[in-house]
Amino acid sequence: MASSDTELAPVLDKDGVRLTIDEAVATVTLTNPAKRNAQSPALWRALAEAGQLLPGSVRVVVLRGEGKSFSAGLDRQAFTPEGFEGEPSFIDLARGEDGVLDATIAEYQEAFTWWRRSDIVSIAAVQGHAIGAGFQLALACDLRIVADDVQFAMRETSLGLVPDLTGTHPLVGLVGYARALEICATGRFVHADEAERVGLANLVVPADQLVAAAKDLAAALISAPRDAVIETKALLQGATGRSYEDQRVAERAAQGRRLRDLAGLGD
Repeated sequence: MASSDTELAPVLDKDGVRLTIDEAVATVTLTNPAKRNAQSPALWRALAEAGQLLPGSVRVVVLRGEGKSFSAGLDRQAFTPEGFEGEPSFIDLARGEDGVLDATIAEYQEAFTWWRRSDIVSIAAVQGHAIGAGFQLALACDLRIVADDVQFAMRETSLGLVPDLTGTHPLVGLVGYARALEICATGRFVHADEAERVGLANLVVPADQLVAAAKDLAAALISAPRDAVIETKALLQGATGRSYEDQRVAERAAQGRRLRDLAGLGD
């Protein structure tokens, strides 16, 4: 990987999102540190576009935020009566038809869904504040490396809302129902030591080592044969939805495909 994603010509650079690609590793960077990478519908559309622009050669995607915070969550302008220019305000959405409201939230969620695609492994490199939508964006990734100053918080419930940007499923999967409920209902901060202890963080490093640690993990992930990683990821993603016996069957089928491929007998 290059020493910095800013040395590479960006494939996408708009609305607070920059995408760069260095062979098998893509980097998606949130680029509005002055606002602590606060999120908006325009940013969400840019994130969704970044996922659509990934070439098939990309195996790992690193997500990071410029500045002292990964993302402080939804831009507070969203909570004003006028909302964002050119976008429906929360009040407009609430007064509209159910189908329109549902479709609008579904569009917002597209920024958060592609990170768990079977053909890539995604890493969130998280420092400082990761609040609300910022927390959910970190949860959207497969793996999380965090700086020792990280502060996760799910503040939606405190605002009378719910986490609706796909964060509830991975949160429960990582920390369990009871702890997830407590984190969401209280809106409290989860710091680095707890994040690592409960499974939110794969690794905690000093803040000045965060970028290097993400690069090291990306390099380790692309060292194994791609198809083996894809099959393994699919097995692990489906494990909680299968019985023990069904998982055994899935393992056998996946291994059969790998053995045939290694023997030159694959499709």
